[in-house]
Amino acid sequence: MSQDSSDSSDQGENRLLIGISAMLTGMACLTVMDATAKWLGEGYAISQIVFFRNFFSLIPVAFIVWFGGGLPALRTKRLKLHLLRGVFILVAIYSFFYGLRFMQLAEAVSIAFLAPLFVAALSVPILGEKVGPRRWTAVLIGLLGALIIIRPGTEVFKWASLLPATAALSYAFIMVMGRKLSRTDSNAAIMVYGTAVAVLVSGIFLPFDWRMPSLFDWLLLVEMGVLGGSAIYFITVAYRNAQASLVAPFEYSALLWGLILGWLLWREFPGAHVWLGAGIVIASGIYLLYRENQVARQKARAVPETPVVRPRSFR
Repeated sequence: MSQDSSDSSDQGENRLLIGISAMLTGMACLTVMDATAKWLGEGYAISQIVFFRNFFSLIPVAFIVWFGGGLPALRTKRLKLHLLRGVFILVAIYSFFYGLRFMQLAEAVSIAFLAPLFVAALSVPILGEKVGPRRWTAVLIGLLGALIIIRPGTEVFKWASLLPATAALSYAFIMVMGRKLSRTDSNAAIMVYGTAVAVLVSGIFLPFDWRMPSLFDWLLLVEMGVLGGSAIYFITVAYRNAQASLVAPFEYSALLWGLILGWLLWREFPGAHVWLGAGIVIASGIYLLYRENQVARQKARAVPETPVVRPRSFR
């Protein structure tokens, strides 16, 4: 093996390691943020928590904009789509945080894993992508796994379990619109406009549910927003350094963090139905990713001059 080949191999391994590490870090940030929101939800209105989650996330987003080209990177001709995406961001965060009031952290995170399955379904009408029978089967099996967790029609059914499912559907809309916007706009523009809309709209309701936070709770509110914005950066770094098929499965590490934090803070431990349902949802998501990667490779071989665009994760 030549020296150049060896160096190239080492560089590829380093980039993969960076990608995996960044994804694990991003998922840890998101789960700690969710745990903080659940903790604060015991004493503050959800509208207040949602506002500060978005407001303080502007701190890391500002750094991302600065290093991503500054104000010129925010130019866009698709402001209406940005505004609509911002509304879905607000719905997703509000639904998930409100659901955390009534559910175990790991249970809510498990249901939220429906998002990639919803993305596959929505990409057909919104992006015009083709989804074959195998991928549709994976979507349906994943929905079955969610039903096992939620258990509708039984005495133990929790209406609140529909809230993280709503958040997952809203998040799927965010992802699909992000893909559409990424064809013309920068990552910085996509993050700034969506976050700004969420801040402005949630700020309207802030005076009606205001409660003055203690000094410690102010620190938690800042931490929650900074972690939420930082997670976006780490996830972007992950997809920039490695193929989606290699780093995306590590998104499911959020369940592990959810289990650890849920047990440490609230002594929560999911029942057998949550483990079974989460396993089905995760397996469906990984298979869906595998099939999408196969299809992308086939298209790349058929049209070599067309670059394969890696999916981006936005939240």
